[in-house]
Amino acid sequence: MSGARYDYVIVGAGSAGCVLAARLCADPDVTVCLIEAGPSDDIDEIRIPVAGGALRRTRYDWDYDTHDEPFCGGRRLFLPRGKVLGGCSSLNGQVHIRGNRLDFDEWGPGWSYAELLPYFLRCEDNERGASAYHGVGGPLAVSENRSRNPMCTSTIEAAVHSGYSANDDFNGATQDGFGYYQVTQRNGRRCNTASAYLRPRPPNLTVRTNLHVEQVLLTGTTATGVRCRQLDTVEEIHAEREVILAAGAYNSPQLLMLSGIGPADHLDAVGVPVVVDHPEVGRNLQDHPSVYLVFGHDEPISVLSAGTPENVRLFTEENRGPLTSNAPEAGGFVRTSAGLPAPDIQFHALPLMFVEGALAELTEHGYSFGPTLLKPASRGAVTLASADPSAKPRIRHRYYAEPGDLDTMVAGLHVALDITRQAALRQYTVRPVSVPDSESDEDLRTFTRAKTESLFHPAGTCAIGTVVDQDLKVLGIDGLRVVDASVMPTLTRGNINAPIIAIAERAADLISGTQPLRRATAA
Repeated sequence: MSGARYDYVIVGAGSAGCVLAARLCADPDVTVCLIEAGPSDDIDEIRIPVAGGALRRTRYDWDYDTHDEPFCGGRRLFLPRGKVLGGCSSLNGQVHIRGNRLDFDEWGPGWSYAELLPYFLRCEDNERGASAYHGVGGPLAVSENRSRNPMCTSTIEAAVHSGYSANDDFNGATQDGFGYYQVTQRNGRRCNTASAYLRPRPPNLTVRTNLHVEQVLLTGTTATGVRCRQLDTVEEIHAEREVILAAGAYNSPQLLMLSGIGPADHLDAVGVPVVVDHPEVGRNLQDHPSVYLVFGHDEPISVLSAGTPENVRLFTEENRGPLTSNAPEAGGFVRTSAGLPAPDIQFHALPLMFVEGALAELTEHGYSFGPTLLKPASRGAVTLASADPSAKPRIRHRYYAEPGDLDTMVAGLHVALDITRQAALRQYTVRPVSVPDSESDEDLRTFTRAKTESLFHPAGTCAIGTVVDQDLKVLGIDGLRVVDASVMPTLTRGNINAPIIAIAERAADLISGTQPLRRATAA
């Protein structure tokens, strides 16, 4: 039971954990143990961008689902989560979006856009070069899309014909408009946080894979380490300075509750002894719900063609082509009503059929396009199914619990239908596969409830101000922090991998006592 000792023990080697480990190890006198429940990331399916979807519901995925969603007809929605070095950055769509500057200004002192922008810049090695909005020389490769599927190019053209602006830089001066997304790739290969931050591996870093953390060890109200299991072997790993949870918006609150830190009434009900009554642990769960219009066609250019000899040659010799596709190659941001301070809907265009939560077998060439709700008012929760650490957490997002969220999605569907009617997309929308019965608001509401899927962006369950303080320390517990998407008080407008990395970059300075990077005055 009694195990090794390190200065810092980090639970979760995902988008945040890899960043923290590398930055803390910059001090040669510090020792860090980074613990990952899944295996290493050294497989082709992670390096080849288009292949990441094949890892869902394998040993590289936590393979979660929501419980019955009461406002989506009682459906259970698929929630893949990376269980591998690099975490979700090893499985995600690689879209590099910071979000809107207004998002961060909601989070309180230390987390404004001006204060986080230097950390966004520090992490990047952007092939566009250095500017007020882009960084170079950082660990994370950010590049232009090297697939450029004709369906996605036509989506941008159709959106412009529908009256929306073109935008070639969603992380620049303005977020509104349509264009290609930049992606976390280097030479057409996925750049997850494990490859970006942990290679070469610092000598003062110990990485443990296939090791499941079951509980934070507490002496009174001080975190002293973690209890872990590998098959039938249990061990303890001790932290001289801090334990840091970077396990994500589902697993970090689960670990807190398994350790006796959470809502007392809930912990009592499942048989976990209460250490600190923390009512907000697991609450405030947010996500980006998404709905796709799906069409079939006969043009042999979808990702089904990625494995042809010519496309393999493009990948191996020129580092481009369909094998570099991140799936959501292009999209855009719109405001569905006048007077909004920022976009409330994001769109993704995919050169494939996105049906059944991306779990259905692809059997024909297709095209998918649809809206994502950016600032949901609805809130869900993560709770324990039992006191057994091997039990999956109980997750209920409660999408559309607030009626205004459904109204905004209906407005987004009207925009999507208008764009897909444009001539530029005519050859790719030949056979409707998943579309509303009509364009009436009633049918669009019915369609939304029946077809909503998660965009896989959970956040908010250990929020700044309620569960952790502005330095990400767990309130009421010494020596314990949370650093991942769960600390976001509110979701950002856009894909959340880049904000998670920036949060971890700043958290590393907070933990090490390094002077924070200077606030950005430009941009």
